[in-house]
This record gives sequence, C-alpha cells and structure tokens, in this order.
Amino acid sequence: MAKPGINLAALFIALAAPGHGAWAQQADVQAAPPTGAEAVNISLSDYAFAPATLNLKAGTAYHLHFTNAGTKDHDFTAREFFAGSQVAPEDQAKIKRGTVEVEKGKDVDVTVTPGAGNYKVTCTHFMHSAMGMHGTITVQ
Repeated sequence: MAKPGINLAALFIALAAPGHGAWAQQADVQAAPPTGAEAVNISLSDYAFAPATLNLKAGTAYHLHFTNAGTKDHDFTAREFFAGSQVAPEDQAKIKRGTVEVEKGKDVDVTVTPGAGNYKVTCTHFMHSAMGMHGTITVQ
C-alpha cells in the first residue's frame, strides 16, 4: 500500500514542473490584439530584429508584440515611424522619443495605425545597430 505522503510529493513535483501551475501559465500570456488590429510579432535578440523588414498598410491598425529573446536589454527605435503613426492612447507611455524599451526576457505590446512611408529601425544600445540590429518598415 502506498503512503499518502509519497503520492502528495509526486503531485507537487508534477505541478511544479515547467508548464504547470498558475505562475507558469501567466508567463505565456500576451495581450490580445484589440478588435480589428492585425497582430505582428517582433523578436529582439542578440543582435537582430525578426523580422528585420516589416511591410504594413497605411491606415490599418497593428498590434505590435515585441519580445526580447536576447540576453541583454534592447530597444526598437523608429522615431519617424512612431511620429507618423496614431498610437493607441493606452500605449503612448510605452513609446519615449520614438523608442520602445524591451527589457531582457520581457514583452511589450503597442497598437499603432501607421502612415505611409519608409522608415528605419535600430536598437540604440551601445554597438547593437553596428552588430546587425537594424531594419526597415515600409508602409504603403
């Protein structure tokens, strides 16, 4: 006959394993795009944006989901792009001087409706752009 303490210990180990438990589920939660906004996932890593080129449509709402998959803090700096876009009121504070900061291991969500144009994107952290962390946004 099995001892009840052993079964409880096995249950605790199973619940504490990666992918189980309330805290593990919270880590996977990302903000849902607002109704009508098209989701765009942008990964920031050491030292690249993926995708490095975005092709968007002017006047269309986009929910930009930035994920820092790198080992350092990164940013997504596109001053002219953000200046030429309508940013959702609840997301305006996340953009400072055309930059979205994304700490290591964190996500940031921003909803924008861009204006037409060709825009440059860089990470402004020391030497990150020179090591390949740059890209373009084309809005037609």
